[in-house]
Amino acid sequence: MPPPTAELSNRPKGRSLRPLRELWPFIRPHWPMLLLALVALLVGAGALLGLPVALRYVVDFGIAGKDPDQIDRYFLYLFGVAFVFGVFAAARIYLVNWLGERVVADIRQAVYRRILRLDPTFFEVTQTGEVLSRITTDTTLIQSIAGSGISIALRNVIQLSGSVVMLAITSPRLMGMILLLVPAVVVPLIVIGRRVRNLSRAAQDRVADSSGMAGETLNAIQTVQAFTMEEFQGRRFGEAVQASFAAAIRRARAGAMLTAISVLALFGAITFVLWIGAHAVLNGEISPGELGQFLLYAMFVAASAASLSEVWSEVQRASGAMERLLELLKAEPKITVPTNPVALPTRREGSIRFENVSFSYPSRPGVPSLQDFTLCIAPGERVAFVGPSGAGKTTTFQLLLRFYDLAAGRILVDGVDIAQARPEDVRGRIGIVPQDTVIFGATARENIRFGRPGATDAEIEAAARAAAADGFIRALPEGYDTFLGERGTRLSGGQRQRIAIARAILKDPPILLLDEATSSLDAESERLVQEALDFLEKGRTTIVIAHRLATVLEADRIVVINEGRIVDIGRHEELVRRDPLYARLAELQFGEAQPADAA
Repeated sequence: MPPPTAELSNRPKGRSLRPLRELWPFIRPHWPMLLLALVALLVGAGALLGLPVALRYVVDFGIAGKDPDQIDRYFLYLFGVAFVFGVFAAARIYLVNWLGERVVADIRQAVYRRILRLDPTFFEVTQTGEVLSRITTDTTLIQSIAGSGISIALRNVIQLSGSVVMLAITSPRLMGMILLLVPAVVVPLIVIGRRVRNLSRAAQDRVADSSGMAGETLNAIQTVQAFTMEEFQGRRFGEAVQASFAAAIRRARAGAMLTAISVLALFGAITFVLWIGAHAVLNGEISPGELGQFLLYAMFVAASAASLSEVWSEVQRASGAMERLLELLKAEPKITVPTNPVALPTRREGSIRFENVSFSYPSRPGVPSLQDFTLCIAPGERVAFVGPSGAGKTTTFQLLLRFYDLAAGRILVDGVDIAQARPEDVRGRIGIVPQDTVIFGATARENIRFGRPGATDAEIEAAARAAAADGFIRALPEGYDTFLGERGTRLSGGQRQRIAIARAILKDPPILLLDEATSSLDAESERLVQEALDFLEKGRTTIVIAHRLATVLEADRIVVINEGRIVDIGRHEELVRRDPLYARLAELQFGEAQPADAA
């Protein structure tokens, strides 16, 4: 099965409007507004179709008859019809715009909720900017169709159909000529419309490419600036924007051609028919009022057809956009909830057991990250994972959090196989303090509350005090209500780590995962963070990924991992004596030669 990015990039071009059918589940809940909009649409369209009839009576019975009373009466009728049309047109515009905004908001929520539940496999190979482009740009295209687009299309279909009927009633002979000219108008619309649809999809893909590049660069802006790559990244983005512009221009050119051909064909046909009609008036075959009525209905037909051609172009684009959104809406996480999930025990002990676990990342299927990994961790035990980079330490955390399914073996938490439990239940028992702390663009209070959304302000502040974060938070301009900036740019590394620790304290999980939370801190920040970690670890099962051995000297057990396998387990002094790998790591970090036993 190809990775998601390949599926998104190489998907077949849409050849139908079937994806737009998927809008109905989003429209259906708002059927009262839809019904009101349809009523307003029908009444407004009916009033519009009555205008030419009113004009005919004004000409034939008022002006031609030279009767002032008749003129007044039919002009009043004409104004009344126009008034009804204006009122109901305004109502229709409001109702359909409300409906469009509501449907798009619902689609955005549905897409975002689905994205939040996709597993890391999806995000390993899919750019964030590509996803954001779909949530914003593509839903905007849907909005134009779900709201005003549908309204305009229906209004013009009714107007076109009604006008055609009235043309036939007014003059069947002239109407027959118009029908003979219809194929000359319709065929170009179909042919060029298909090209517009394909070009629209290509344009949206190029927009997504540039958005993805921009998002990736802005998320690493300090790295870009540190390596003085601003000019290079600027050129790359400029090339992506230029490609997007070129695709948009091709689409616009085809759309303009579609409009030009449709308008020329329509008005050319109508001009020819009206020329015949003018001679019919001179020959006394129809009255001047009837010709005026025919003329207005013919204009309605032309305007409706031209408008439908433009709407058709929008419909083609919206169909492509909906197809892209459906790929996200129908994307299924690789991690699925069992049909009958096993409940975790009420008593939260925090025991962990890895049993013959083997695993390879989906993006590297031929490279094992863990092999026959077996380890039991007792409740309340403090275990450190040590090993070279790429040994598989972080993989154990990701598997324990059930971000991936195992190739073989199983992992038990409190005696329950996590593959048989709800992922949310498993993750609810685990707290994590990563090396690269994530701070959201919110206040300090809300960042800590992320650990337990229902926590009170008092509980949040108590967690901050336990994490040695209360002091610096209160020193901020607005205390706990200070906005911390995107990714916590207003905080130092140590402060960010203490916010993360406070978040974990507030969650109060029985299992704690620490990915060397002090490895990149200065001495003072490290002391404060370590004191907070010591408080956090009390009474919890703790697994520490150790990049610096000084942080694991007090661990109950140290697990040495290399190439996805457990090499040795023991205390620091034991491992220095008997394990060559650990002895080498100790020598590199402590600067002392620690010979391992030959045995």
